[in-house]
Amino acid sequence: MPLQTLHRLWRHNPLERGTDVAQAWMLLATAVLLAVLPPAAGITAARAVNAASQPSNHGWQRVSATLKADTPARFGVDSTGGAAGRVIATVRWTAPDGTVRTGETAVAPGLRAGDRTTAWLDRNGSLLRNPVTAEDAIAQSIAVGVVTASSTGLLLLGLNKAGVLLLNRHRYAQWEKDWAETDSRGQHRQP
Repeated sequence: MPLQTLHRLWRHNPLERGTDVAQAWMLLATAVLLAVLPPAAGITAARAVNAASQPSNHGWQRVSATLKADTPARFGVDSTGGAAGRVIATVRWTAPDGTVRTGETAVAPGLRAGDRTTAWLDRNGSLLRNPVTAEDAIAQSIAVGVVTASSTGLLLLGLNKAGVLLLNRHRYAQWEKDWAETDSRGQHRQP
């Protein structure tokens, strides 16, 4: 924000119109809001997404599972649709009622048949195919926080721009009126 614009707020100028003062105050308010609102909105949104993605909030249970087959050693080799650095593999686990079950879930690549891994069950005891990992939750939180902060900042800048356009419209109408009055006075003086 130009220092001259701020200085104008407290300096009397006989040529300054009300729209000029309003624009200077609007600029100051926008600058203060830009310093406060986008970071606060981003942090709040990121915390909300992070809290919502925690397994304990979904009622998920962690169980130990055993891989039934080897998984691919590298990313991109899995043809079963693995995502986010994980691959889909068949695992076996013991349910809370003592029955042995089998299902597919996302696991780290490079595991061998017989290796132990962690699987997640939903509230009903069903295996989750692709649960959100801690890394996924952090990445989602950061992305949502950045987008929210950026959107809030752009909204504030857009509102400021809309305000300036409205003030300019009012300013131009006032100038037109003043010029019409000046022009009409000039015509009356001529013989």
